[in-house]
Amino acid sequence: MDPAQELLFYVNGRKVIEKNVDPETMLLPYLRKNLRLTGTKYGCGGGGCGACTVMISRYNPSTKKIRHHPVNACLTPICSLYGTAITTVEGIGSTKTRLHPVQERIAKCHGTQCGFCTPGMVMSMYALLRNHPEPTLDQLTDALSGNLCRCTGYRPIIDACKTFCKNSGCCQSKENGVCCLDQGINGLPEFQEEDKTSPELFSEEEFLPLDPTQELIFPPELMMMAEKQPPKTRVFGGDRMTWIAPVTLKDLVEAKFTYPQAPIVMGNTSVGPEVKFKGVFHPVIISPGRIEELSVVNQACDGITLGAGLSLDQVKDILADVVQKLPEEKTQTYCALLKHLRTLAGFQIRNMSLGGHIVSRHLDSDLNPLLAVGNCTLNLLSKEGKRQIPLNEQFLRKCPSVDLKPQEVLVSVNIPYSKKWEFVSAFRQAQRQQNALAIVNSGMRVLFGERDGIIKELSIFYGGVGPTTISAKDSCQKLIGRPWNEEMLDTACRLVLDEVILPGSAPGGKVEFKRTLIISFLFKFYLEVSQILKEMDPGHCPSLADRHKSALEDWHSRHHWRTLTHQSVDPKQLPQDPIGRPIMHLSGIKHATGEAIYCDDMPAVDQELFLTFVTSSRAHAKILSIDLTDALSLPGVVDIVTAEHLQEANTFNTETFLATDKVHCVGHLICAVIADSEIQAKRAAKLVKIVYQDLKPLILTIEEAIQHKSFYESERKLECGNIDEAFKMVDQILEGEIHIGGQEHFYMETQSMLAVPKGEDGEMDIYVSTQFPKYIQDIVAATLKLPANKVMCHVRRVGGAFGGKAGKTSIMAAISAFAASKHNRAVRCILERGEDMLITGGRHPYLGKYRAGFMNDGRILALDLEHYCNAGSTLDESLWVIEMGLLKMDNAYKFPNLRCRGWACRTNLPSNTALRGFGFPQAGLVTEVCITEVAVKCGLSPEQVRLVNMYKQIDHTPYKQEINAQTLSECWRECMAKSSYSVRKMAVEKFNAENSWKKRGLAMVPLKFPVGLGSAVAMGQAAALVHIYLDGSALVTHGGIEMGQGVHTKMIQVVSRELKMPMLNVHLRGTSTETVPNTNPSGGSVVADLNGLAVKNACQTLLRRLEPIISKNPHGTWKDWAQTAFDQRISLSAVGFFRGYESDMDWEKGEGHAFEYFVYGAACSEVEIDCLTGDHKNIRTDIVMDVGHSINPALDIGQIEGAFIQGMGLYTIEELSYSPQGVLYTRGPSQYKIPAICDIPIELHISFLPPSENSNTLYSSKGLGESGVFLGCSVFFAIRDALSAVRQERGTSGPLKCSSPLTPERIRMACEDKFTKMIPRDGPGSYVPWNIRV
Repeated sequence: MDPAQELLFYVNGRKVIEKNVDPETMLLPYLRKNLRLTGTKYGCGGGGCGACTVMISRYNPSTKKIRHHPVNACLTPICSLYGTAITTVEGIGSTKTRLHPVQERIAKCHGTQCGFCTPGMVMSMYALLRNHPEPTLDQLTDALSGNLCRCTGYRPIIDACKTFCKNSGCCQSKENGVCCLDQGINGLPEFQEEDKTSPELFSEEEFLPLDPTQELIFPPELMMMAEKQPPKTRVFGGDRMTWIAPVTLKDLVEAKFTYPQAPIVMGNTSVGPEVKFKGVFHPVIISPGRIEELSVVNQACDGITLGAGLSLDQVKDILADVVQKLPEEKTQTYCALLKHLRTLAGFQIRNMSLGGHIVSRHLDSDLNPLLAVGNCTLNLLSKEGKRQIPLNEQFLRKCPSVDLKPQEVLVSVNIPYSKKWEFVSAFRQAQRQQNALAIVNSGMRVLFGERDGIIKELSIFYGGVGPTTISAKDSCQKLIGRPWNEEMLDTACRLVLDEVILPGSAPGGKVEFKRTLIISFLFKFYLEVSQILKEMDPGHCPSLADRHKSALEDWHSRHHWRTLTHQSVDPKQLPQDPIGRPIMHLSGIKHATGEAIYCDDMPAVDQELFLTFVTSSRAHAKILSIDLTDALSLPGVVDIVTAEHLQEANTFNTETFLATDKVHCVGHLICAVIADSEIQAKRAAKLVKIVYQDLKPLILTIEEAIQHKSFYESERKLECGNIDEAFKMVDQILEGEIHIGGQEHFYMETQSMLAVPKGEDGEMDIYVSTQFPKYIQDIVAATLKLPANKVMCHVRRVGGAFGGKAGKTSIMAAISAFAASKHNRAVRCILERGEDMLITGGRHPYLGKYRAGFMNDGRILALDLEHYCNAGSTLDESLWVIEMGLLKMDNAYKFPNLRCRGWACRTNLPSNTALRGFGFPQAGLVTEVCITEVAVKCGLSPEQVRLVNMYKQIDHTPYKQEINAQTLSECWRECMAKSSYSVRKMAVEKFNAENSWKKRGLAMVPLKFPVGLGSAVAMGQAAALVHIYLDGSALVTHGGIEMGQGVHTKMIQVVSRELKMPMLNVHLRGTSTETVPNTNPSGGSVVADLNGLAVKNACQTLLRRLEPIISKNPHGTWKDWAQTAFDQRISLSAVGFFRGYESDMDWEKGEGHAFEYFVYGAACSEVEIDCLTGDHKNIRTDIVMDVGHSINPALDIGQIEGAFIQGMGLYTIEELSYSPQGVLYTRGPSQYKIPAICDIPIELHISFLPPSENSNTLYSSKGLGESGVFLGCSVFFAIRDALSAVRQERGTSGPLKCSSPLTPERIRMACEDKFTKMIPRDGPGSYVPWNIRV
């Protein structure tokens, strides 16, 4: 075998020949750095987010077919691509050539906001259309299951993709012979659209048609190569690794004999993440090419044989075909496998091989438990010959006697047919329904002796409950010969719990939940089999109680649809005036073509260096020594910056950049490694040796902080009325508390910066993905001991921020700039997803304690609240978060006597910071939980108690600001009507009465969101600069950052209206401290408000100057007017300024005019929960919002939808997990689940109230960036409503205590039943838990 062979493949129709390929290189960095195709994005590096999706096409000379499939470029080794054609987002269309219909539709349907995930979405959809030009809606949602988006809420992306379906409106799967559009939820007629005047957000008729004949052809050269090239093993050798690619089975066996320890890699979805995240290294990798024996599909008399090289996606198609053709009794195992293949990972990951999935033997493998119960066998081959081993418990435990020998290759898998009276079922429960590893999964099989219902064989396997897949074989053995009845079930549960033992400190935590799932799945299996037995032999088998049947039904897969009712433009408005019209996002097309440039897409600067951080592995410790010797000796390492190098520049305001003698959290920055490549910098960072000495106390949780009185500054307090007197007057008093977990920002673009020294006068340009350029300028200038006028910060666009790209970003930018200045070379720093999640913190975990005094009619007359937020190891913005929480905690309610106190807790966690909503999503939830508890005590519905306490008409907030709540009442009434609340409430009650194991819940929540900056008046000013050029075009720049919310688009709308200039004539390049100085951070829902008024001011200044010229030539063009102005020496450039809204807040007196205006709204959500697994499905949400006069309804609806889904994630599935030592476990999309397409409500109806009163905001609009987050709690309370129904039916006593998020674990454990009572419980203190609640 001679290394140094050529690697040949095609990218976007162009041939690529790589002579010196490094086998460690993945496709993503190769595309981005070597080929400069930066449309494909880095999102997570682990195949969990889909941002790096590309399409790979392979030609099979045997079948003469080309197979197109999407892959994650971040996990695809470049050496595996010999002879393939790769298509990236740039290859399917661009603004310079022609757009592909997918690109056009996703942009014009408003399916992009920050745009960072868009190329991945486009490529997933494109790959689907190459295989299915008219897909079904099921295929569509399946194709997008591996792609995450944090901005849009997915709905407009689905709308765009639905335009390719055979019939956009219908799901094409007629359940019970009835079209989905004819049958309502709960059997009710569907939502009736009232306002037909609401214009569409996009027009389908204008879209380019999809023409499959216009796609890139598969390169004929690759076909010829595949047909004619002699089969020869390809070998690629790098510095550290050799890649061997055999193309015949004989060569594969030979290679495995020579290198028995080398893994066989096909999809690289198991080995890849191990190498990347666990530091595993393989000097040799064997990657079989297209070997026919590994792709066999043989049907014999006893079952089917599938080649180990088939991808899981191919296996799914093969099994679906077999199930269609064979009788049901033979396909039990195949149906069970298909059920799991539909939800296993994302579409891109399903290109892993069947053999790889089996041999990896992951403890949470979804297929291995089923293959084991199905008595599958594995066909092995080595130089010694063929061998067959059973896929059984010993194989899964890797017992040497029944495992593959090092030199053996798995060739194929035999999956037997099932027999008559044999039944196989599959079960799994994960944090999210799709693209999430199972918490517990199971395969179960039973065989009866003909009609007698006596168990002849029984096999049960579980995944996720041990270090490997586990068999309950002893229990099964003891149950043989027993009849299939409830007595057997009871015995089975006890036997299985005794055999499958899970210690309290088991890795992964959720121990009691896992124990409950073990027997809940068993009960489901019992019911499933009982039902089939009854159908097969009605005479012998007892019939299943109707109320049990709900345990068997999977969620009805009705397809997503939405209605939007927004405001129509005034008929008197000029047609060319864009204000109030649904204008597409300015960068929408560029997002979809991959041409939008983000920070890391900027080309490398000559001699550029890469910086990576070394962070603390201890939460509270003294640094005894730092040894940099090994790291500095690595080739390519230029320098390592420590606190010593920075000296006094290591501190800015109260923030210290790099640790000096102590570390205060895991993730604390200690030093920065600078090298000439990213790979070398990361390798060197691992070689830095730090010796610690742990310090006491270690404070991680809010409770520990309270115990140690570990707070930042004194309490914040807000009080009104006379609370002590009020408590004496009330009918009842209630006390309680709720814990709300934190939330990760999960912006798709990780922290990114590039510092470029200009070479003279110490000048520094810094390109950063940030919300706060001025702060970066200040902090970098201070670090470099320069005046601010020599440091310029530039931001073109940001790939999502949500509050997380200000404080920590600036510190990292300052260190990068210091390194750049020191070496006079550009320095780039891009955090990996895991580093980003560890270092940057997120939303504050919150503890709310309440004591409420109320009358029997639900009126709350006295409310005493304590708010605690887990601030972390530095103050950051935590006090401001607490203050905003206090000012907004009343939400929509008038509490005449109120005392609310708040504390920011100092703990040994990474510092938490701003996140969309800024304290209100937590503070508002505390209030809503209190109201729900009051409702329970009064025997009223929560909605009745909400209404009776709501602000009415003109009123005053607790801090004595006047409020007109008329619009609030309107939103509430409108939401009640549009959601058909009363009718659906009755339907929910009827459903719950008829079903024991599935329950529905319905909840409606009002919203009053104050917009403004409290006492930070200076942060409300904004400036802009508008130039008019002699050709009549305009350039505008302002202080706002474009991070997906469409602020640049709105600014161009403003210029277009004010100057009566077509939008096409107005351009906006980005934000820079060079053009607009002293800019404020972009956040707090006011970016368009403040900057828009500054832009308007600049335009009006220009118009005043040009008015005499325009009035003399009213029919002229802007070109004419500009030339005349130039000739008359009139300036065509103007600065605009807005002082900000007047506001004040006196905390001593507890009063002030803290906010400029209020956004009102209401949301009603309906959910269905599975009481046995804790799963939930969002059936429908109706949102009514008061948006003032919308400047751009498409962007505003996008903000509301995106915020709602982000809020829904906060309150239901997004769960951060920390070890008892303060180590963050959840460092990527594989552990931390944000909502995916499968989580959004099946129906979503959003309507805007008609424009209300005019105000002094920009065109009487309202800022909507944050308010919608809180409405996500309507889903939380709908789940709580369903849980109440469960507990009421079962007579469970005691209050229902719900913490947030309401994860499957919390839902299941709140549904107390005989199974939760049956499981063993560990006493507190008897074990060390795997994770803790902070």
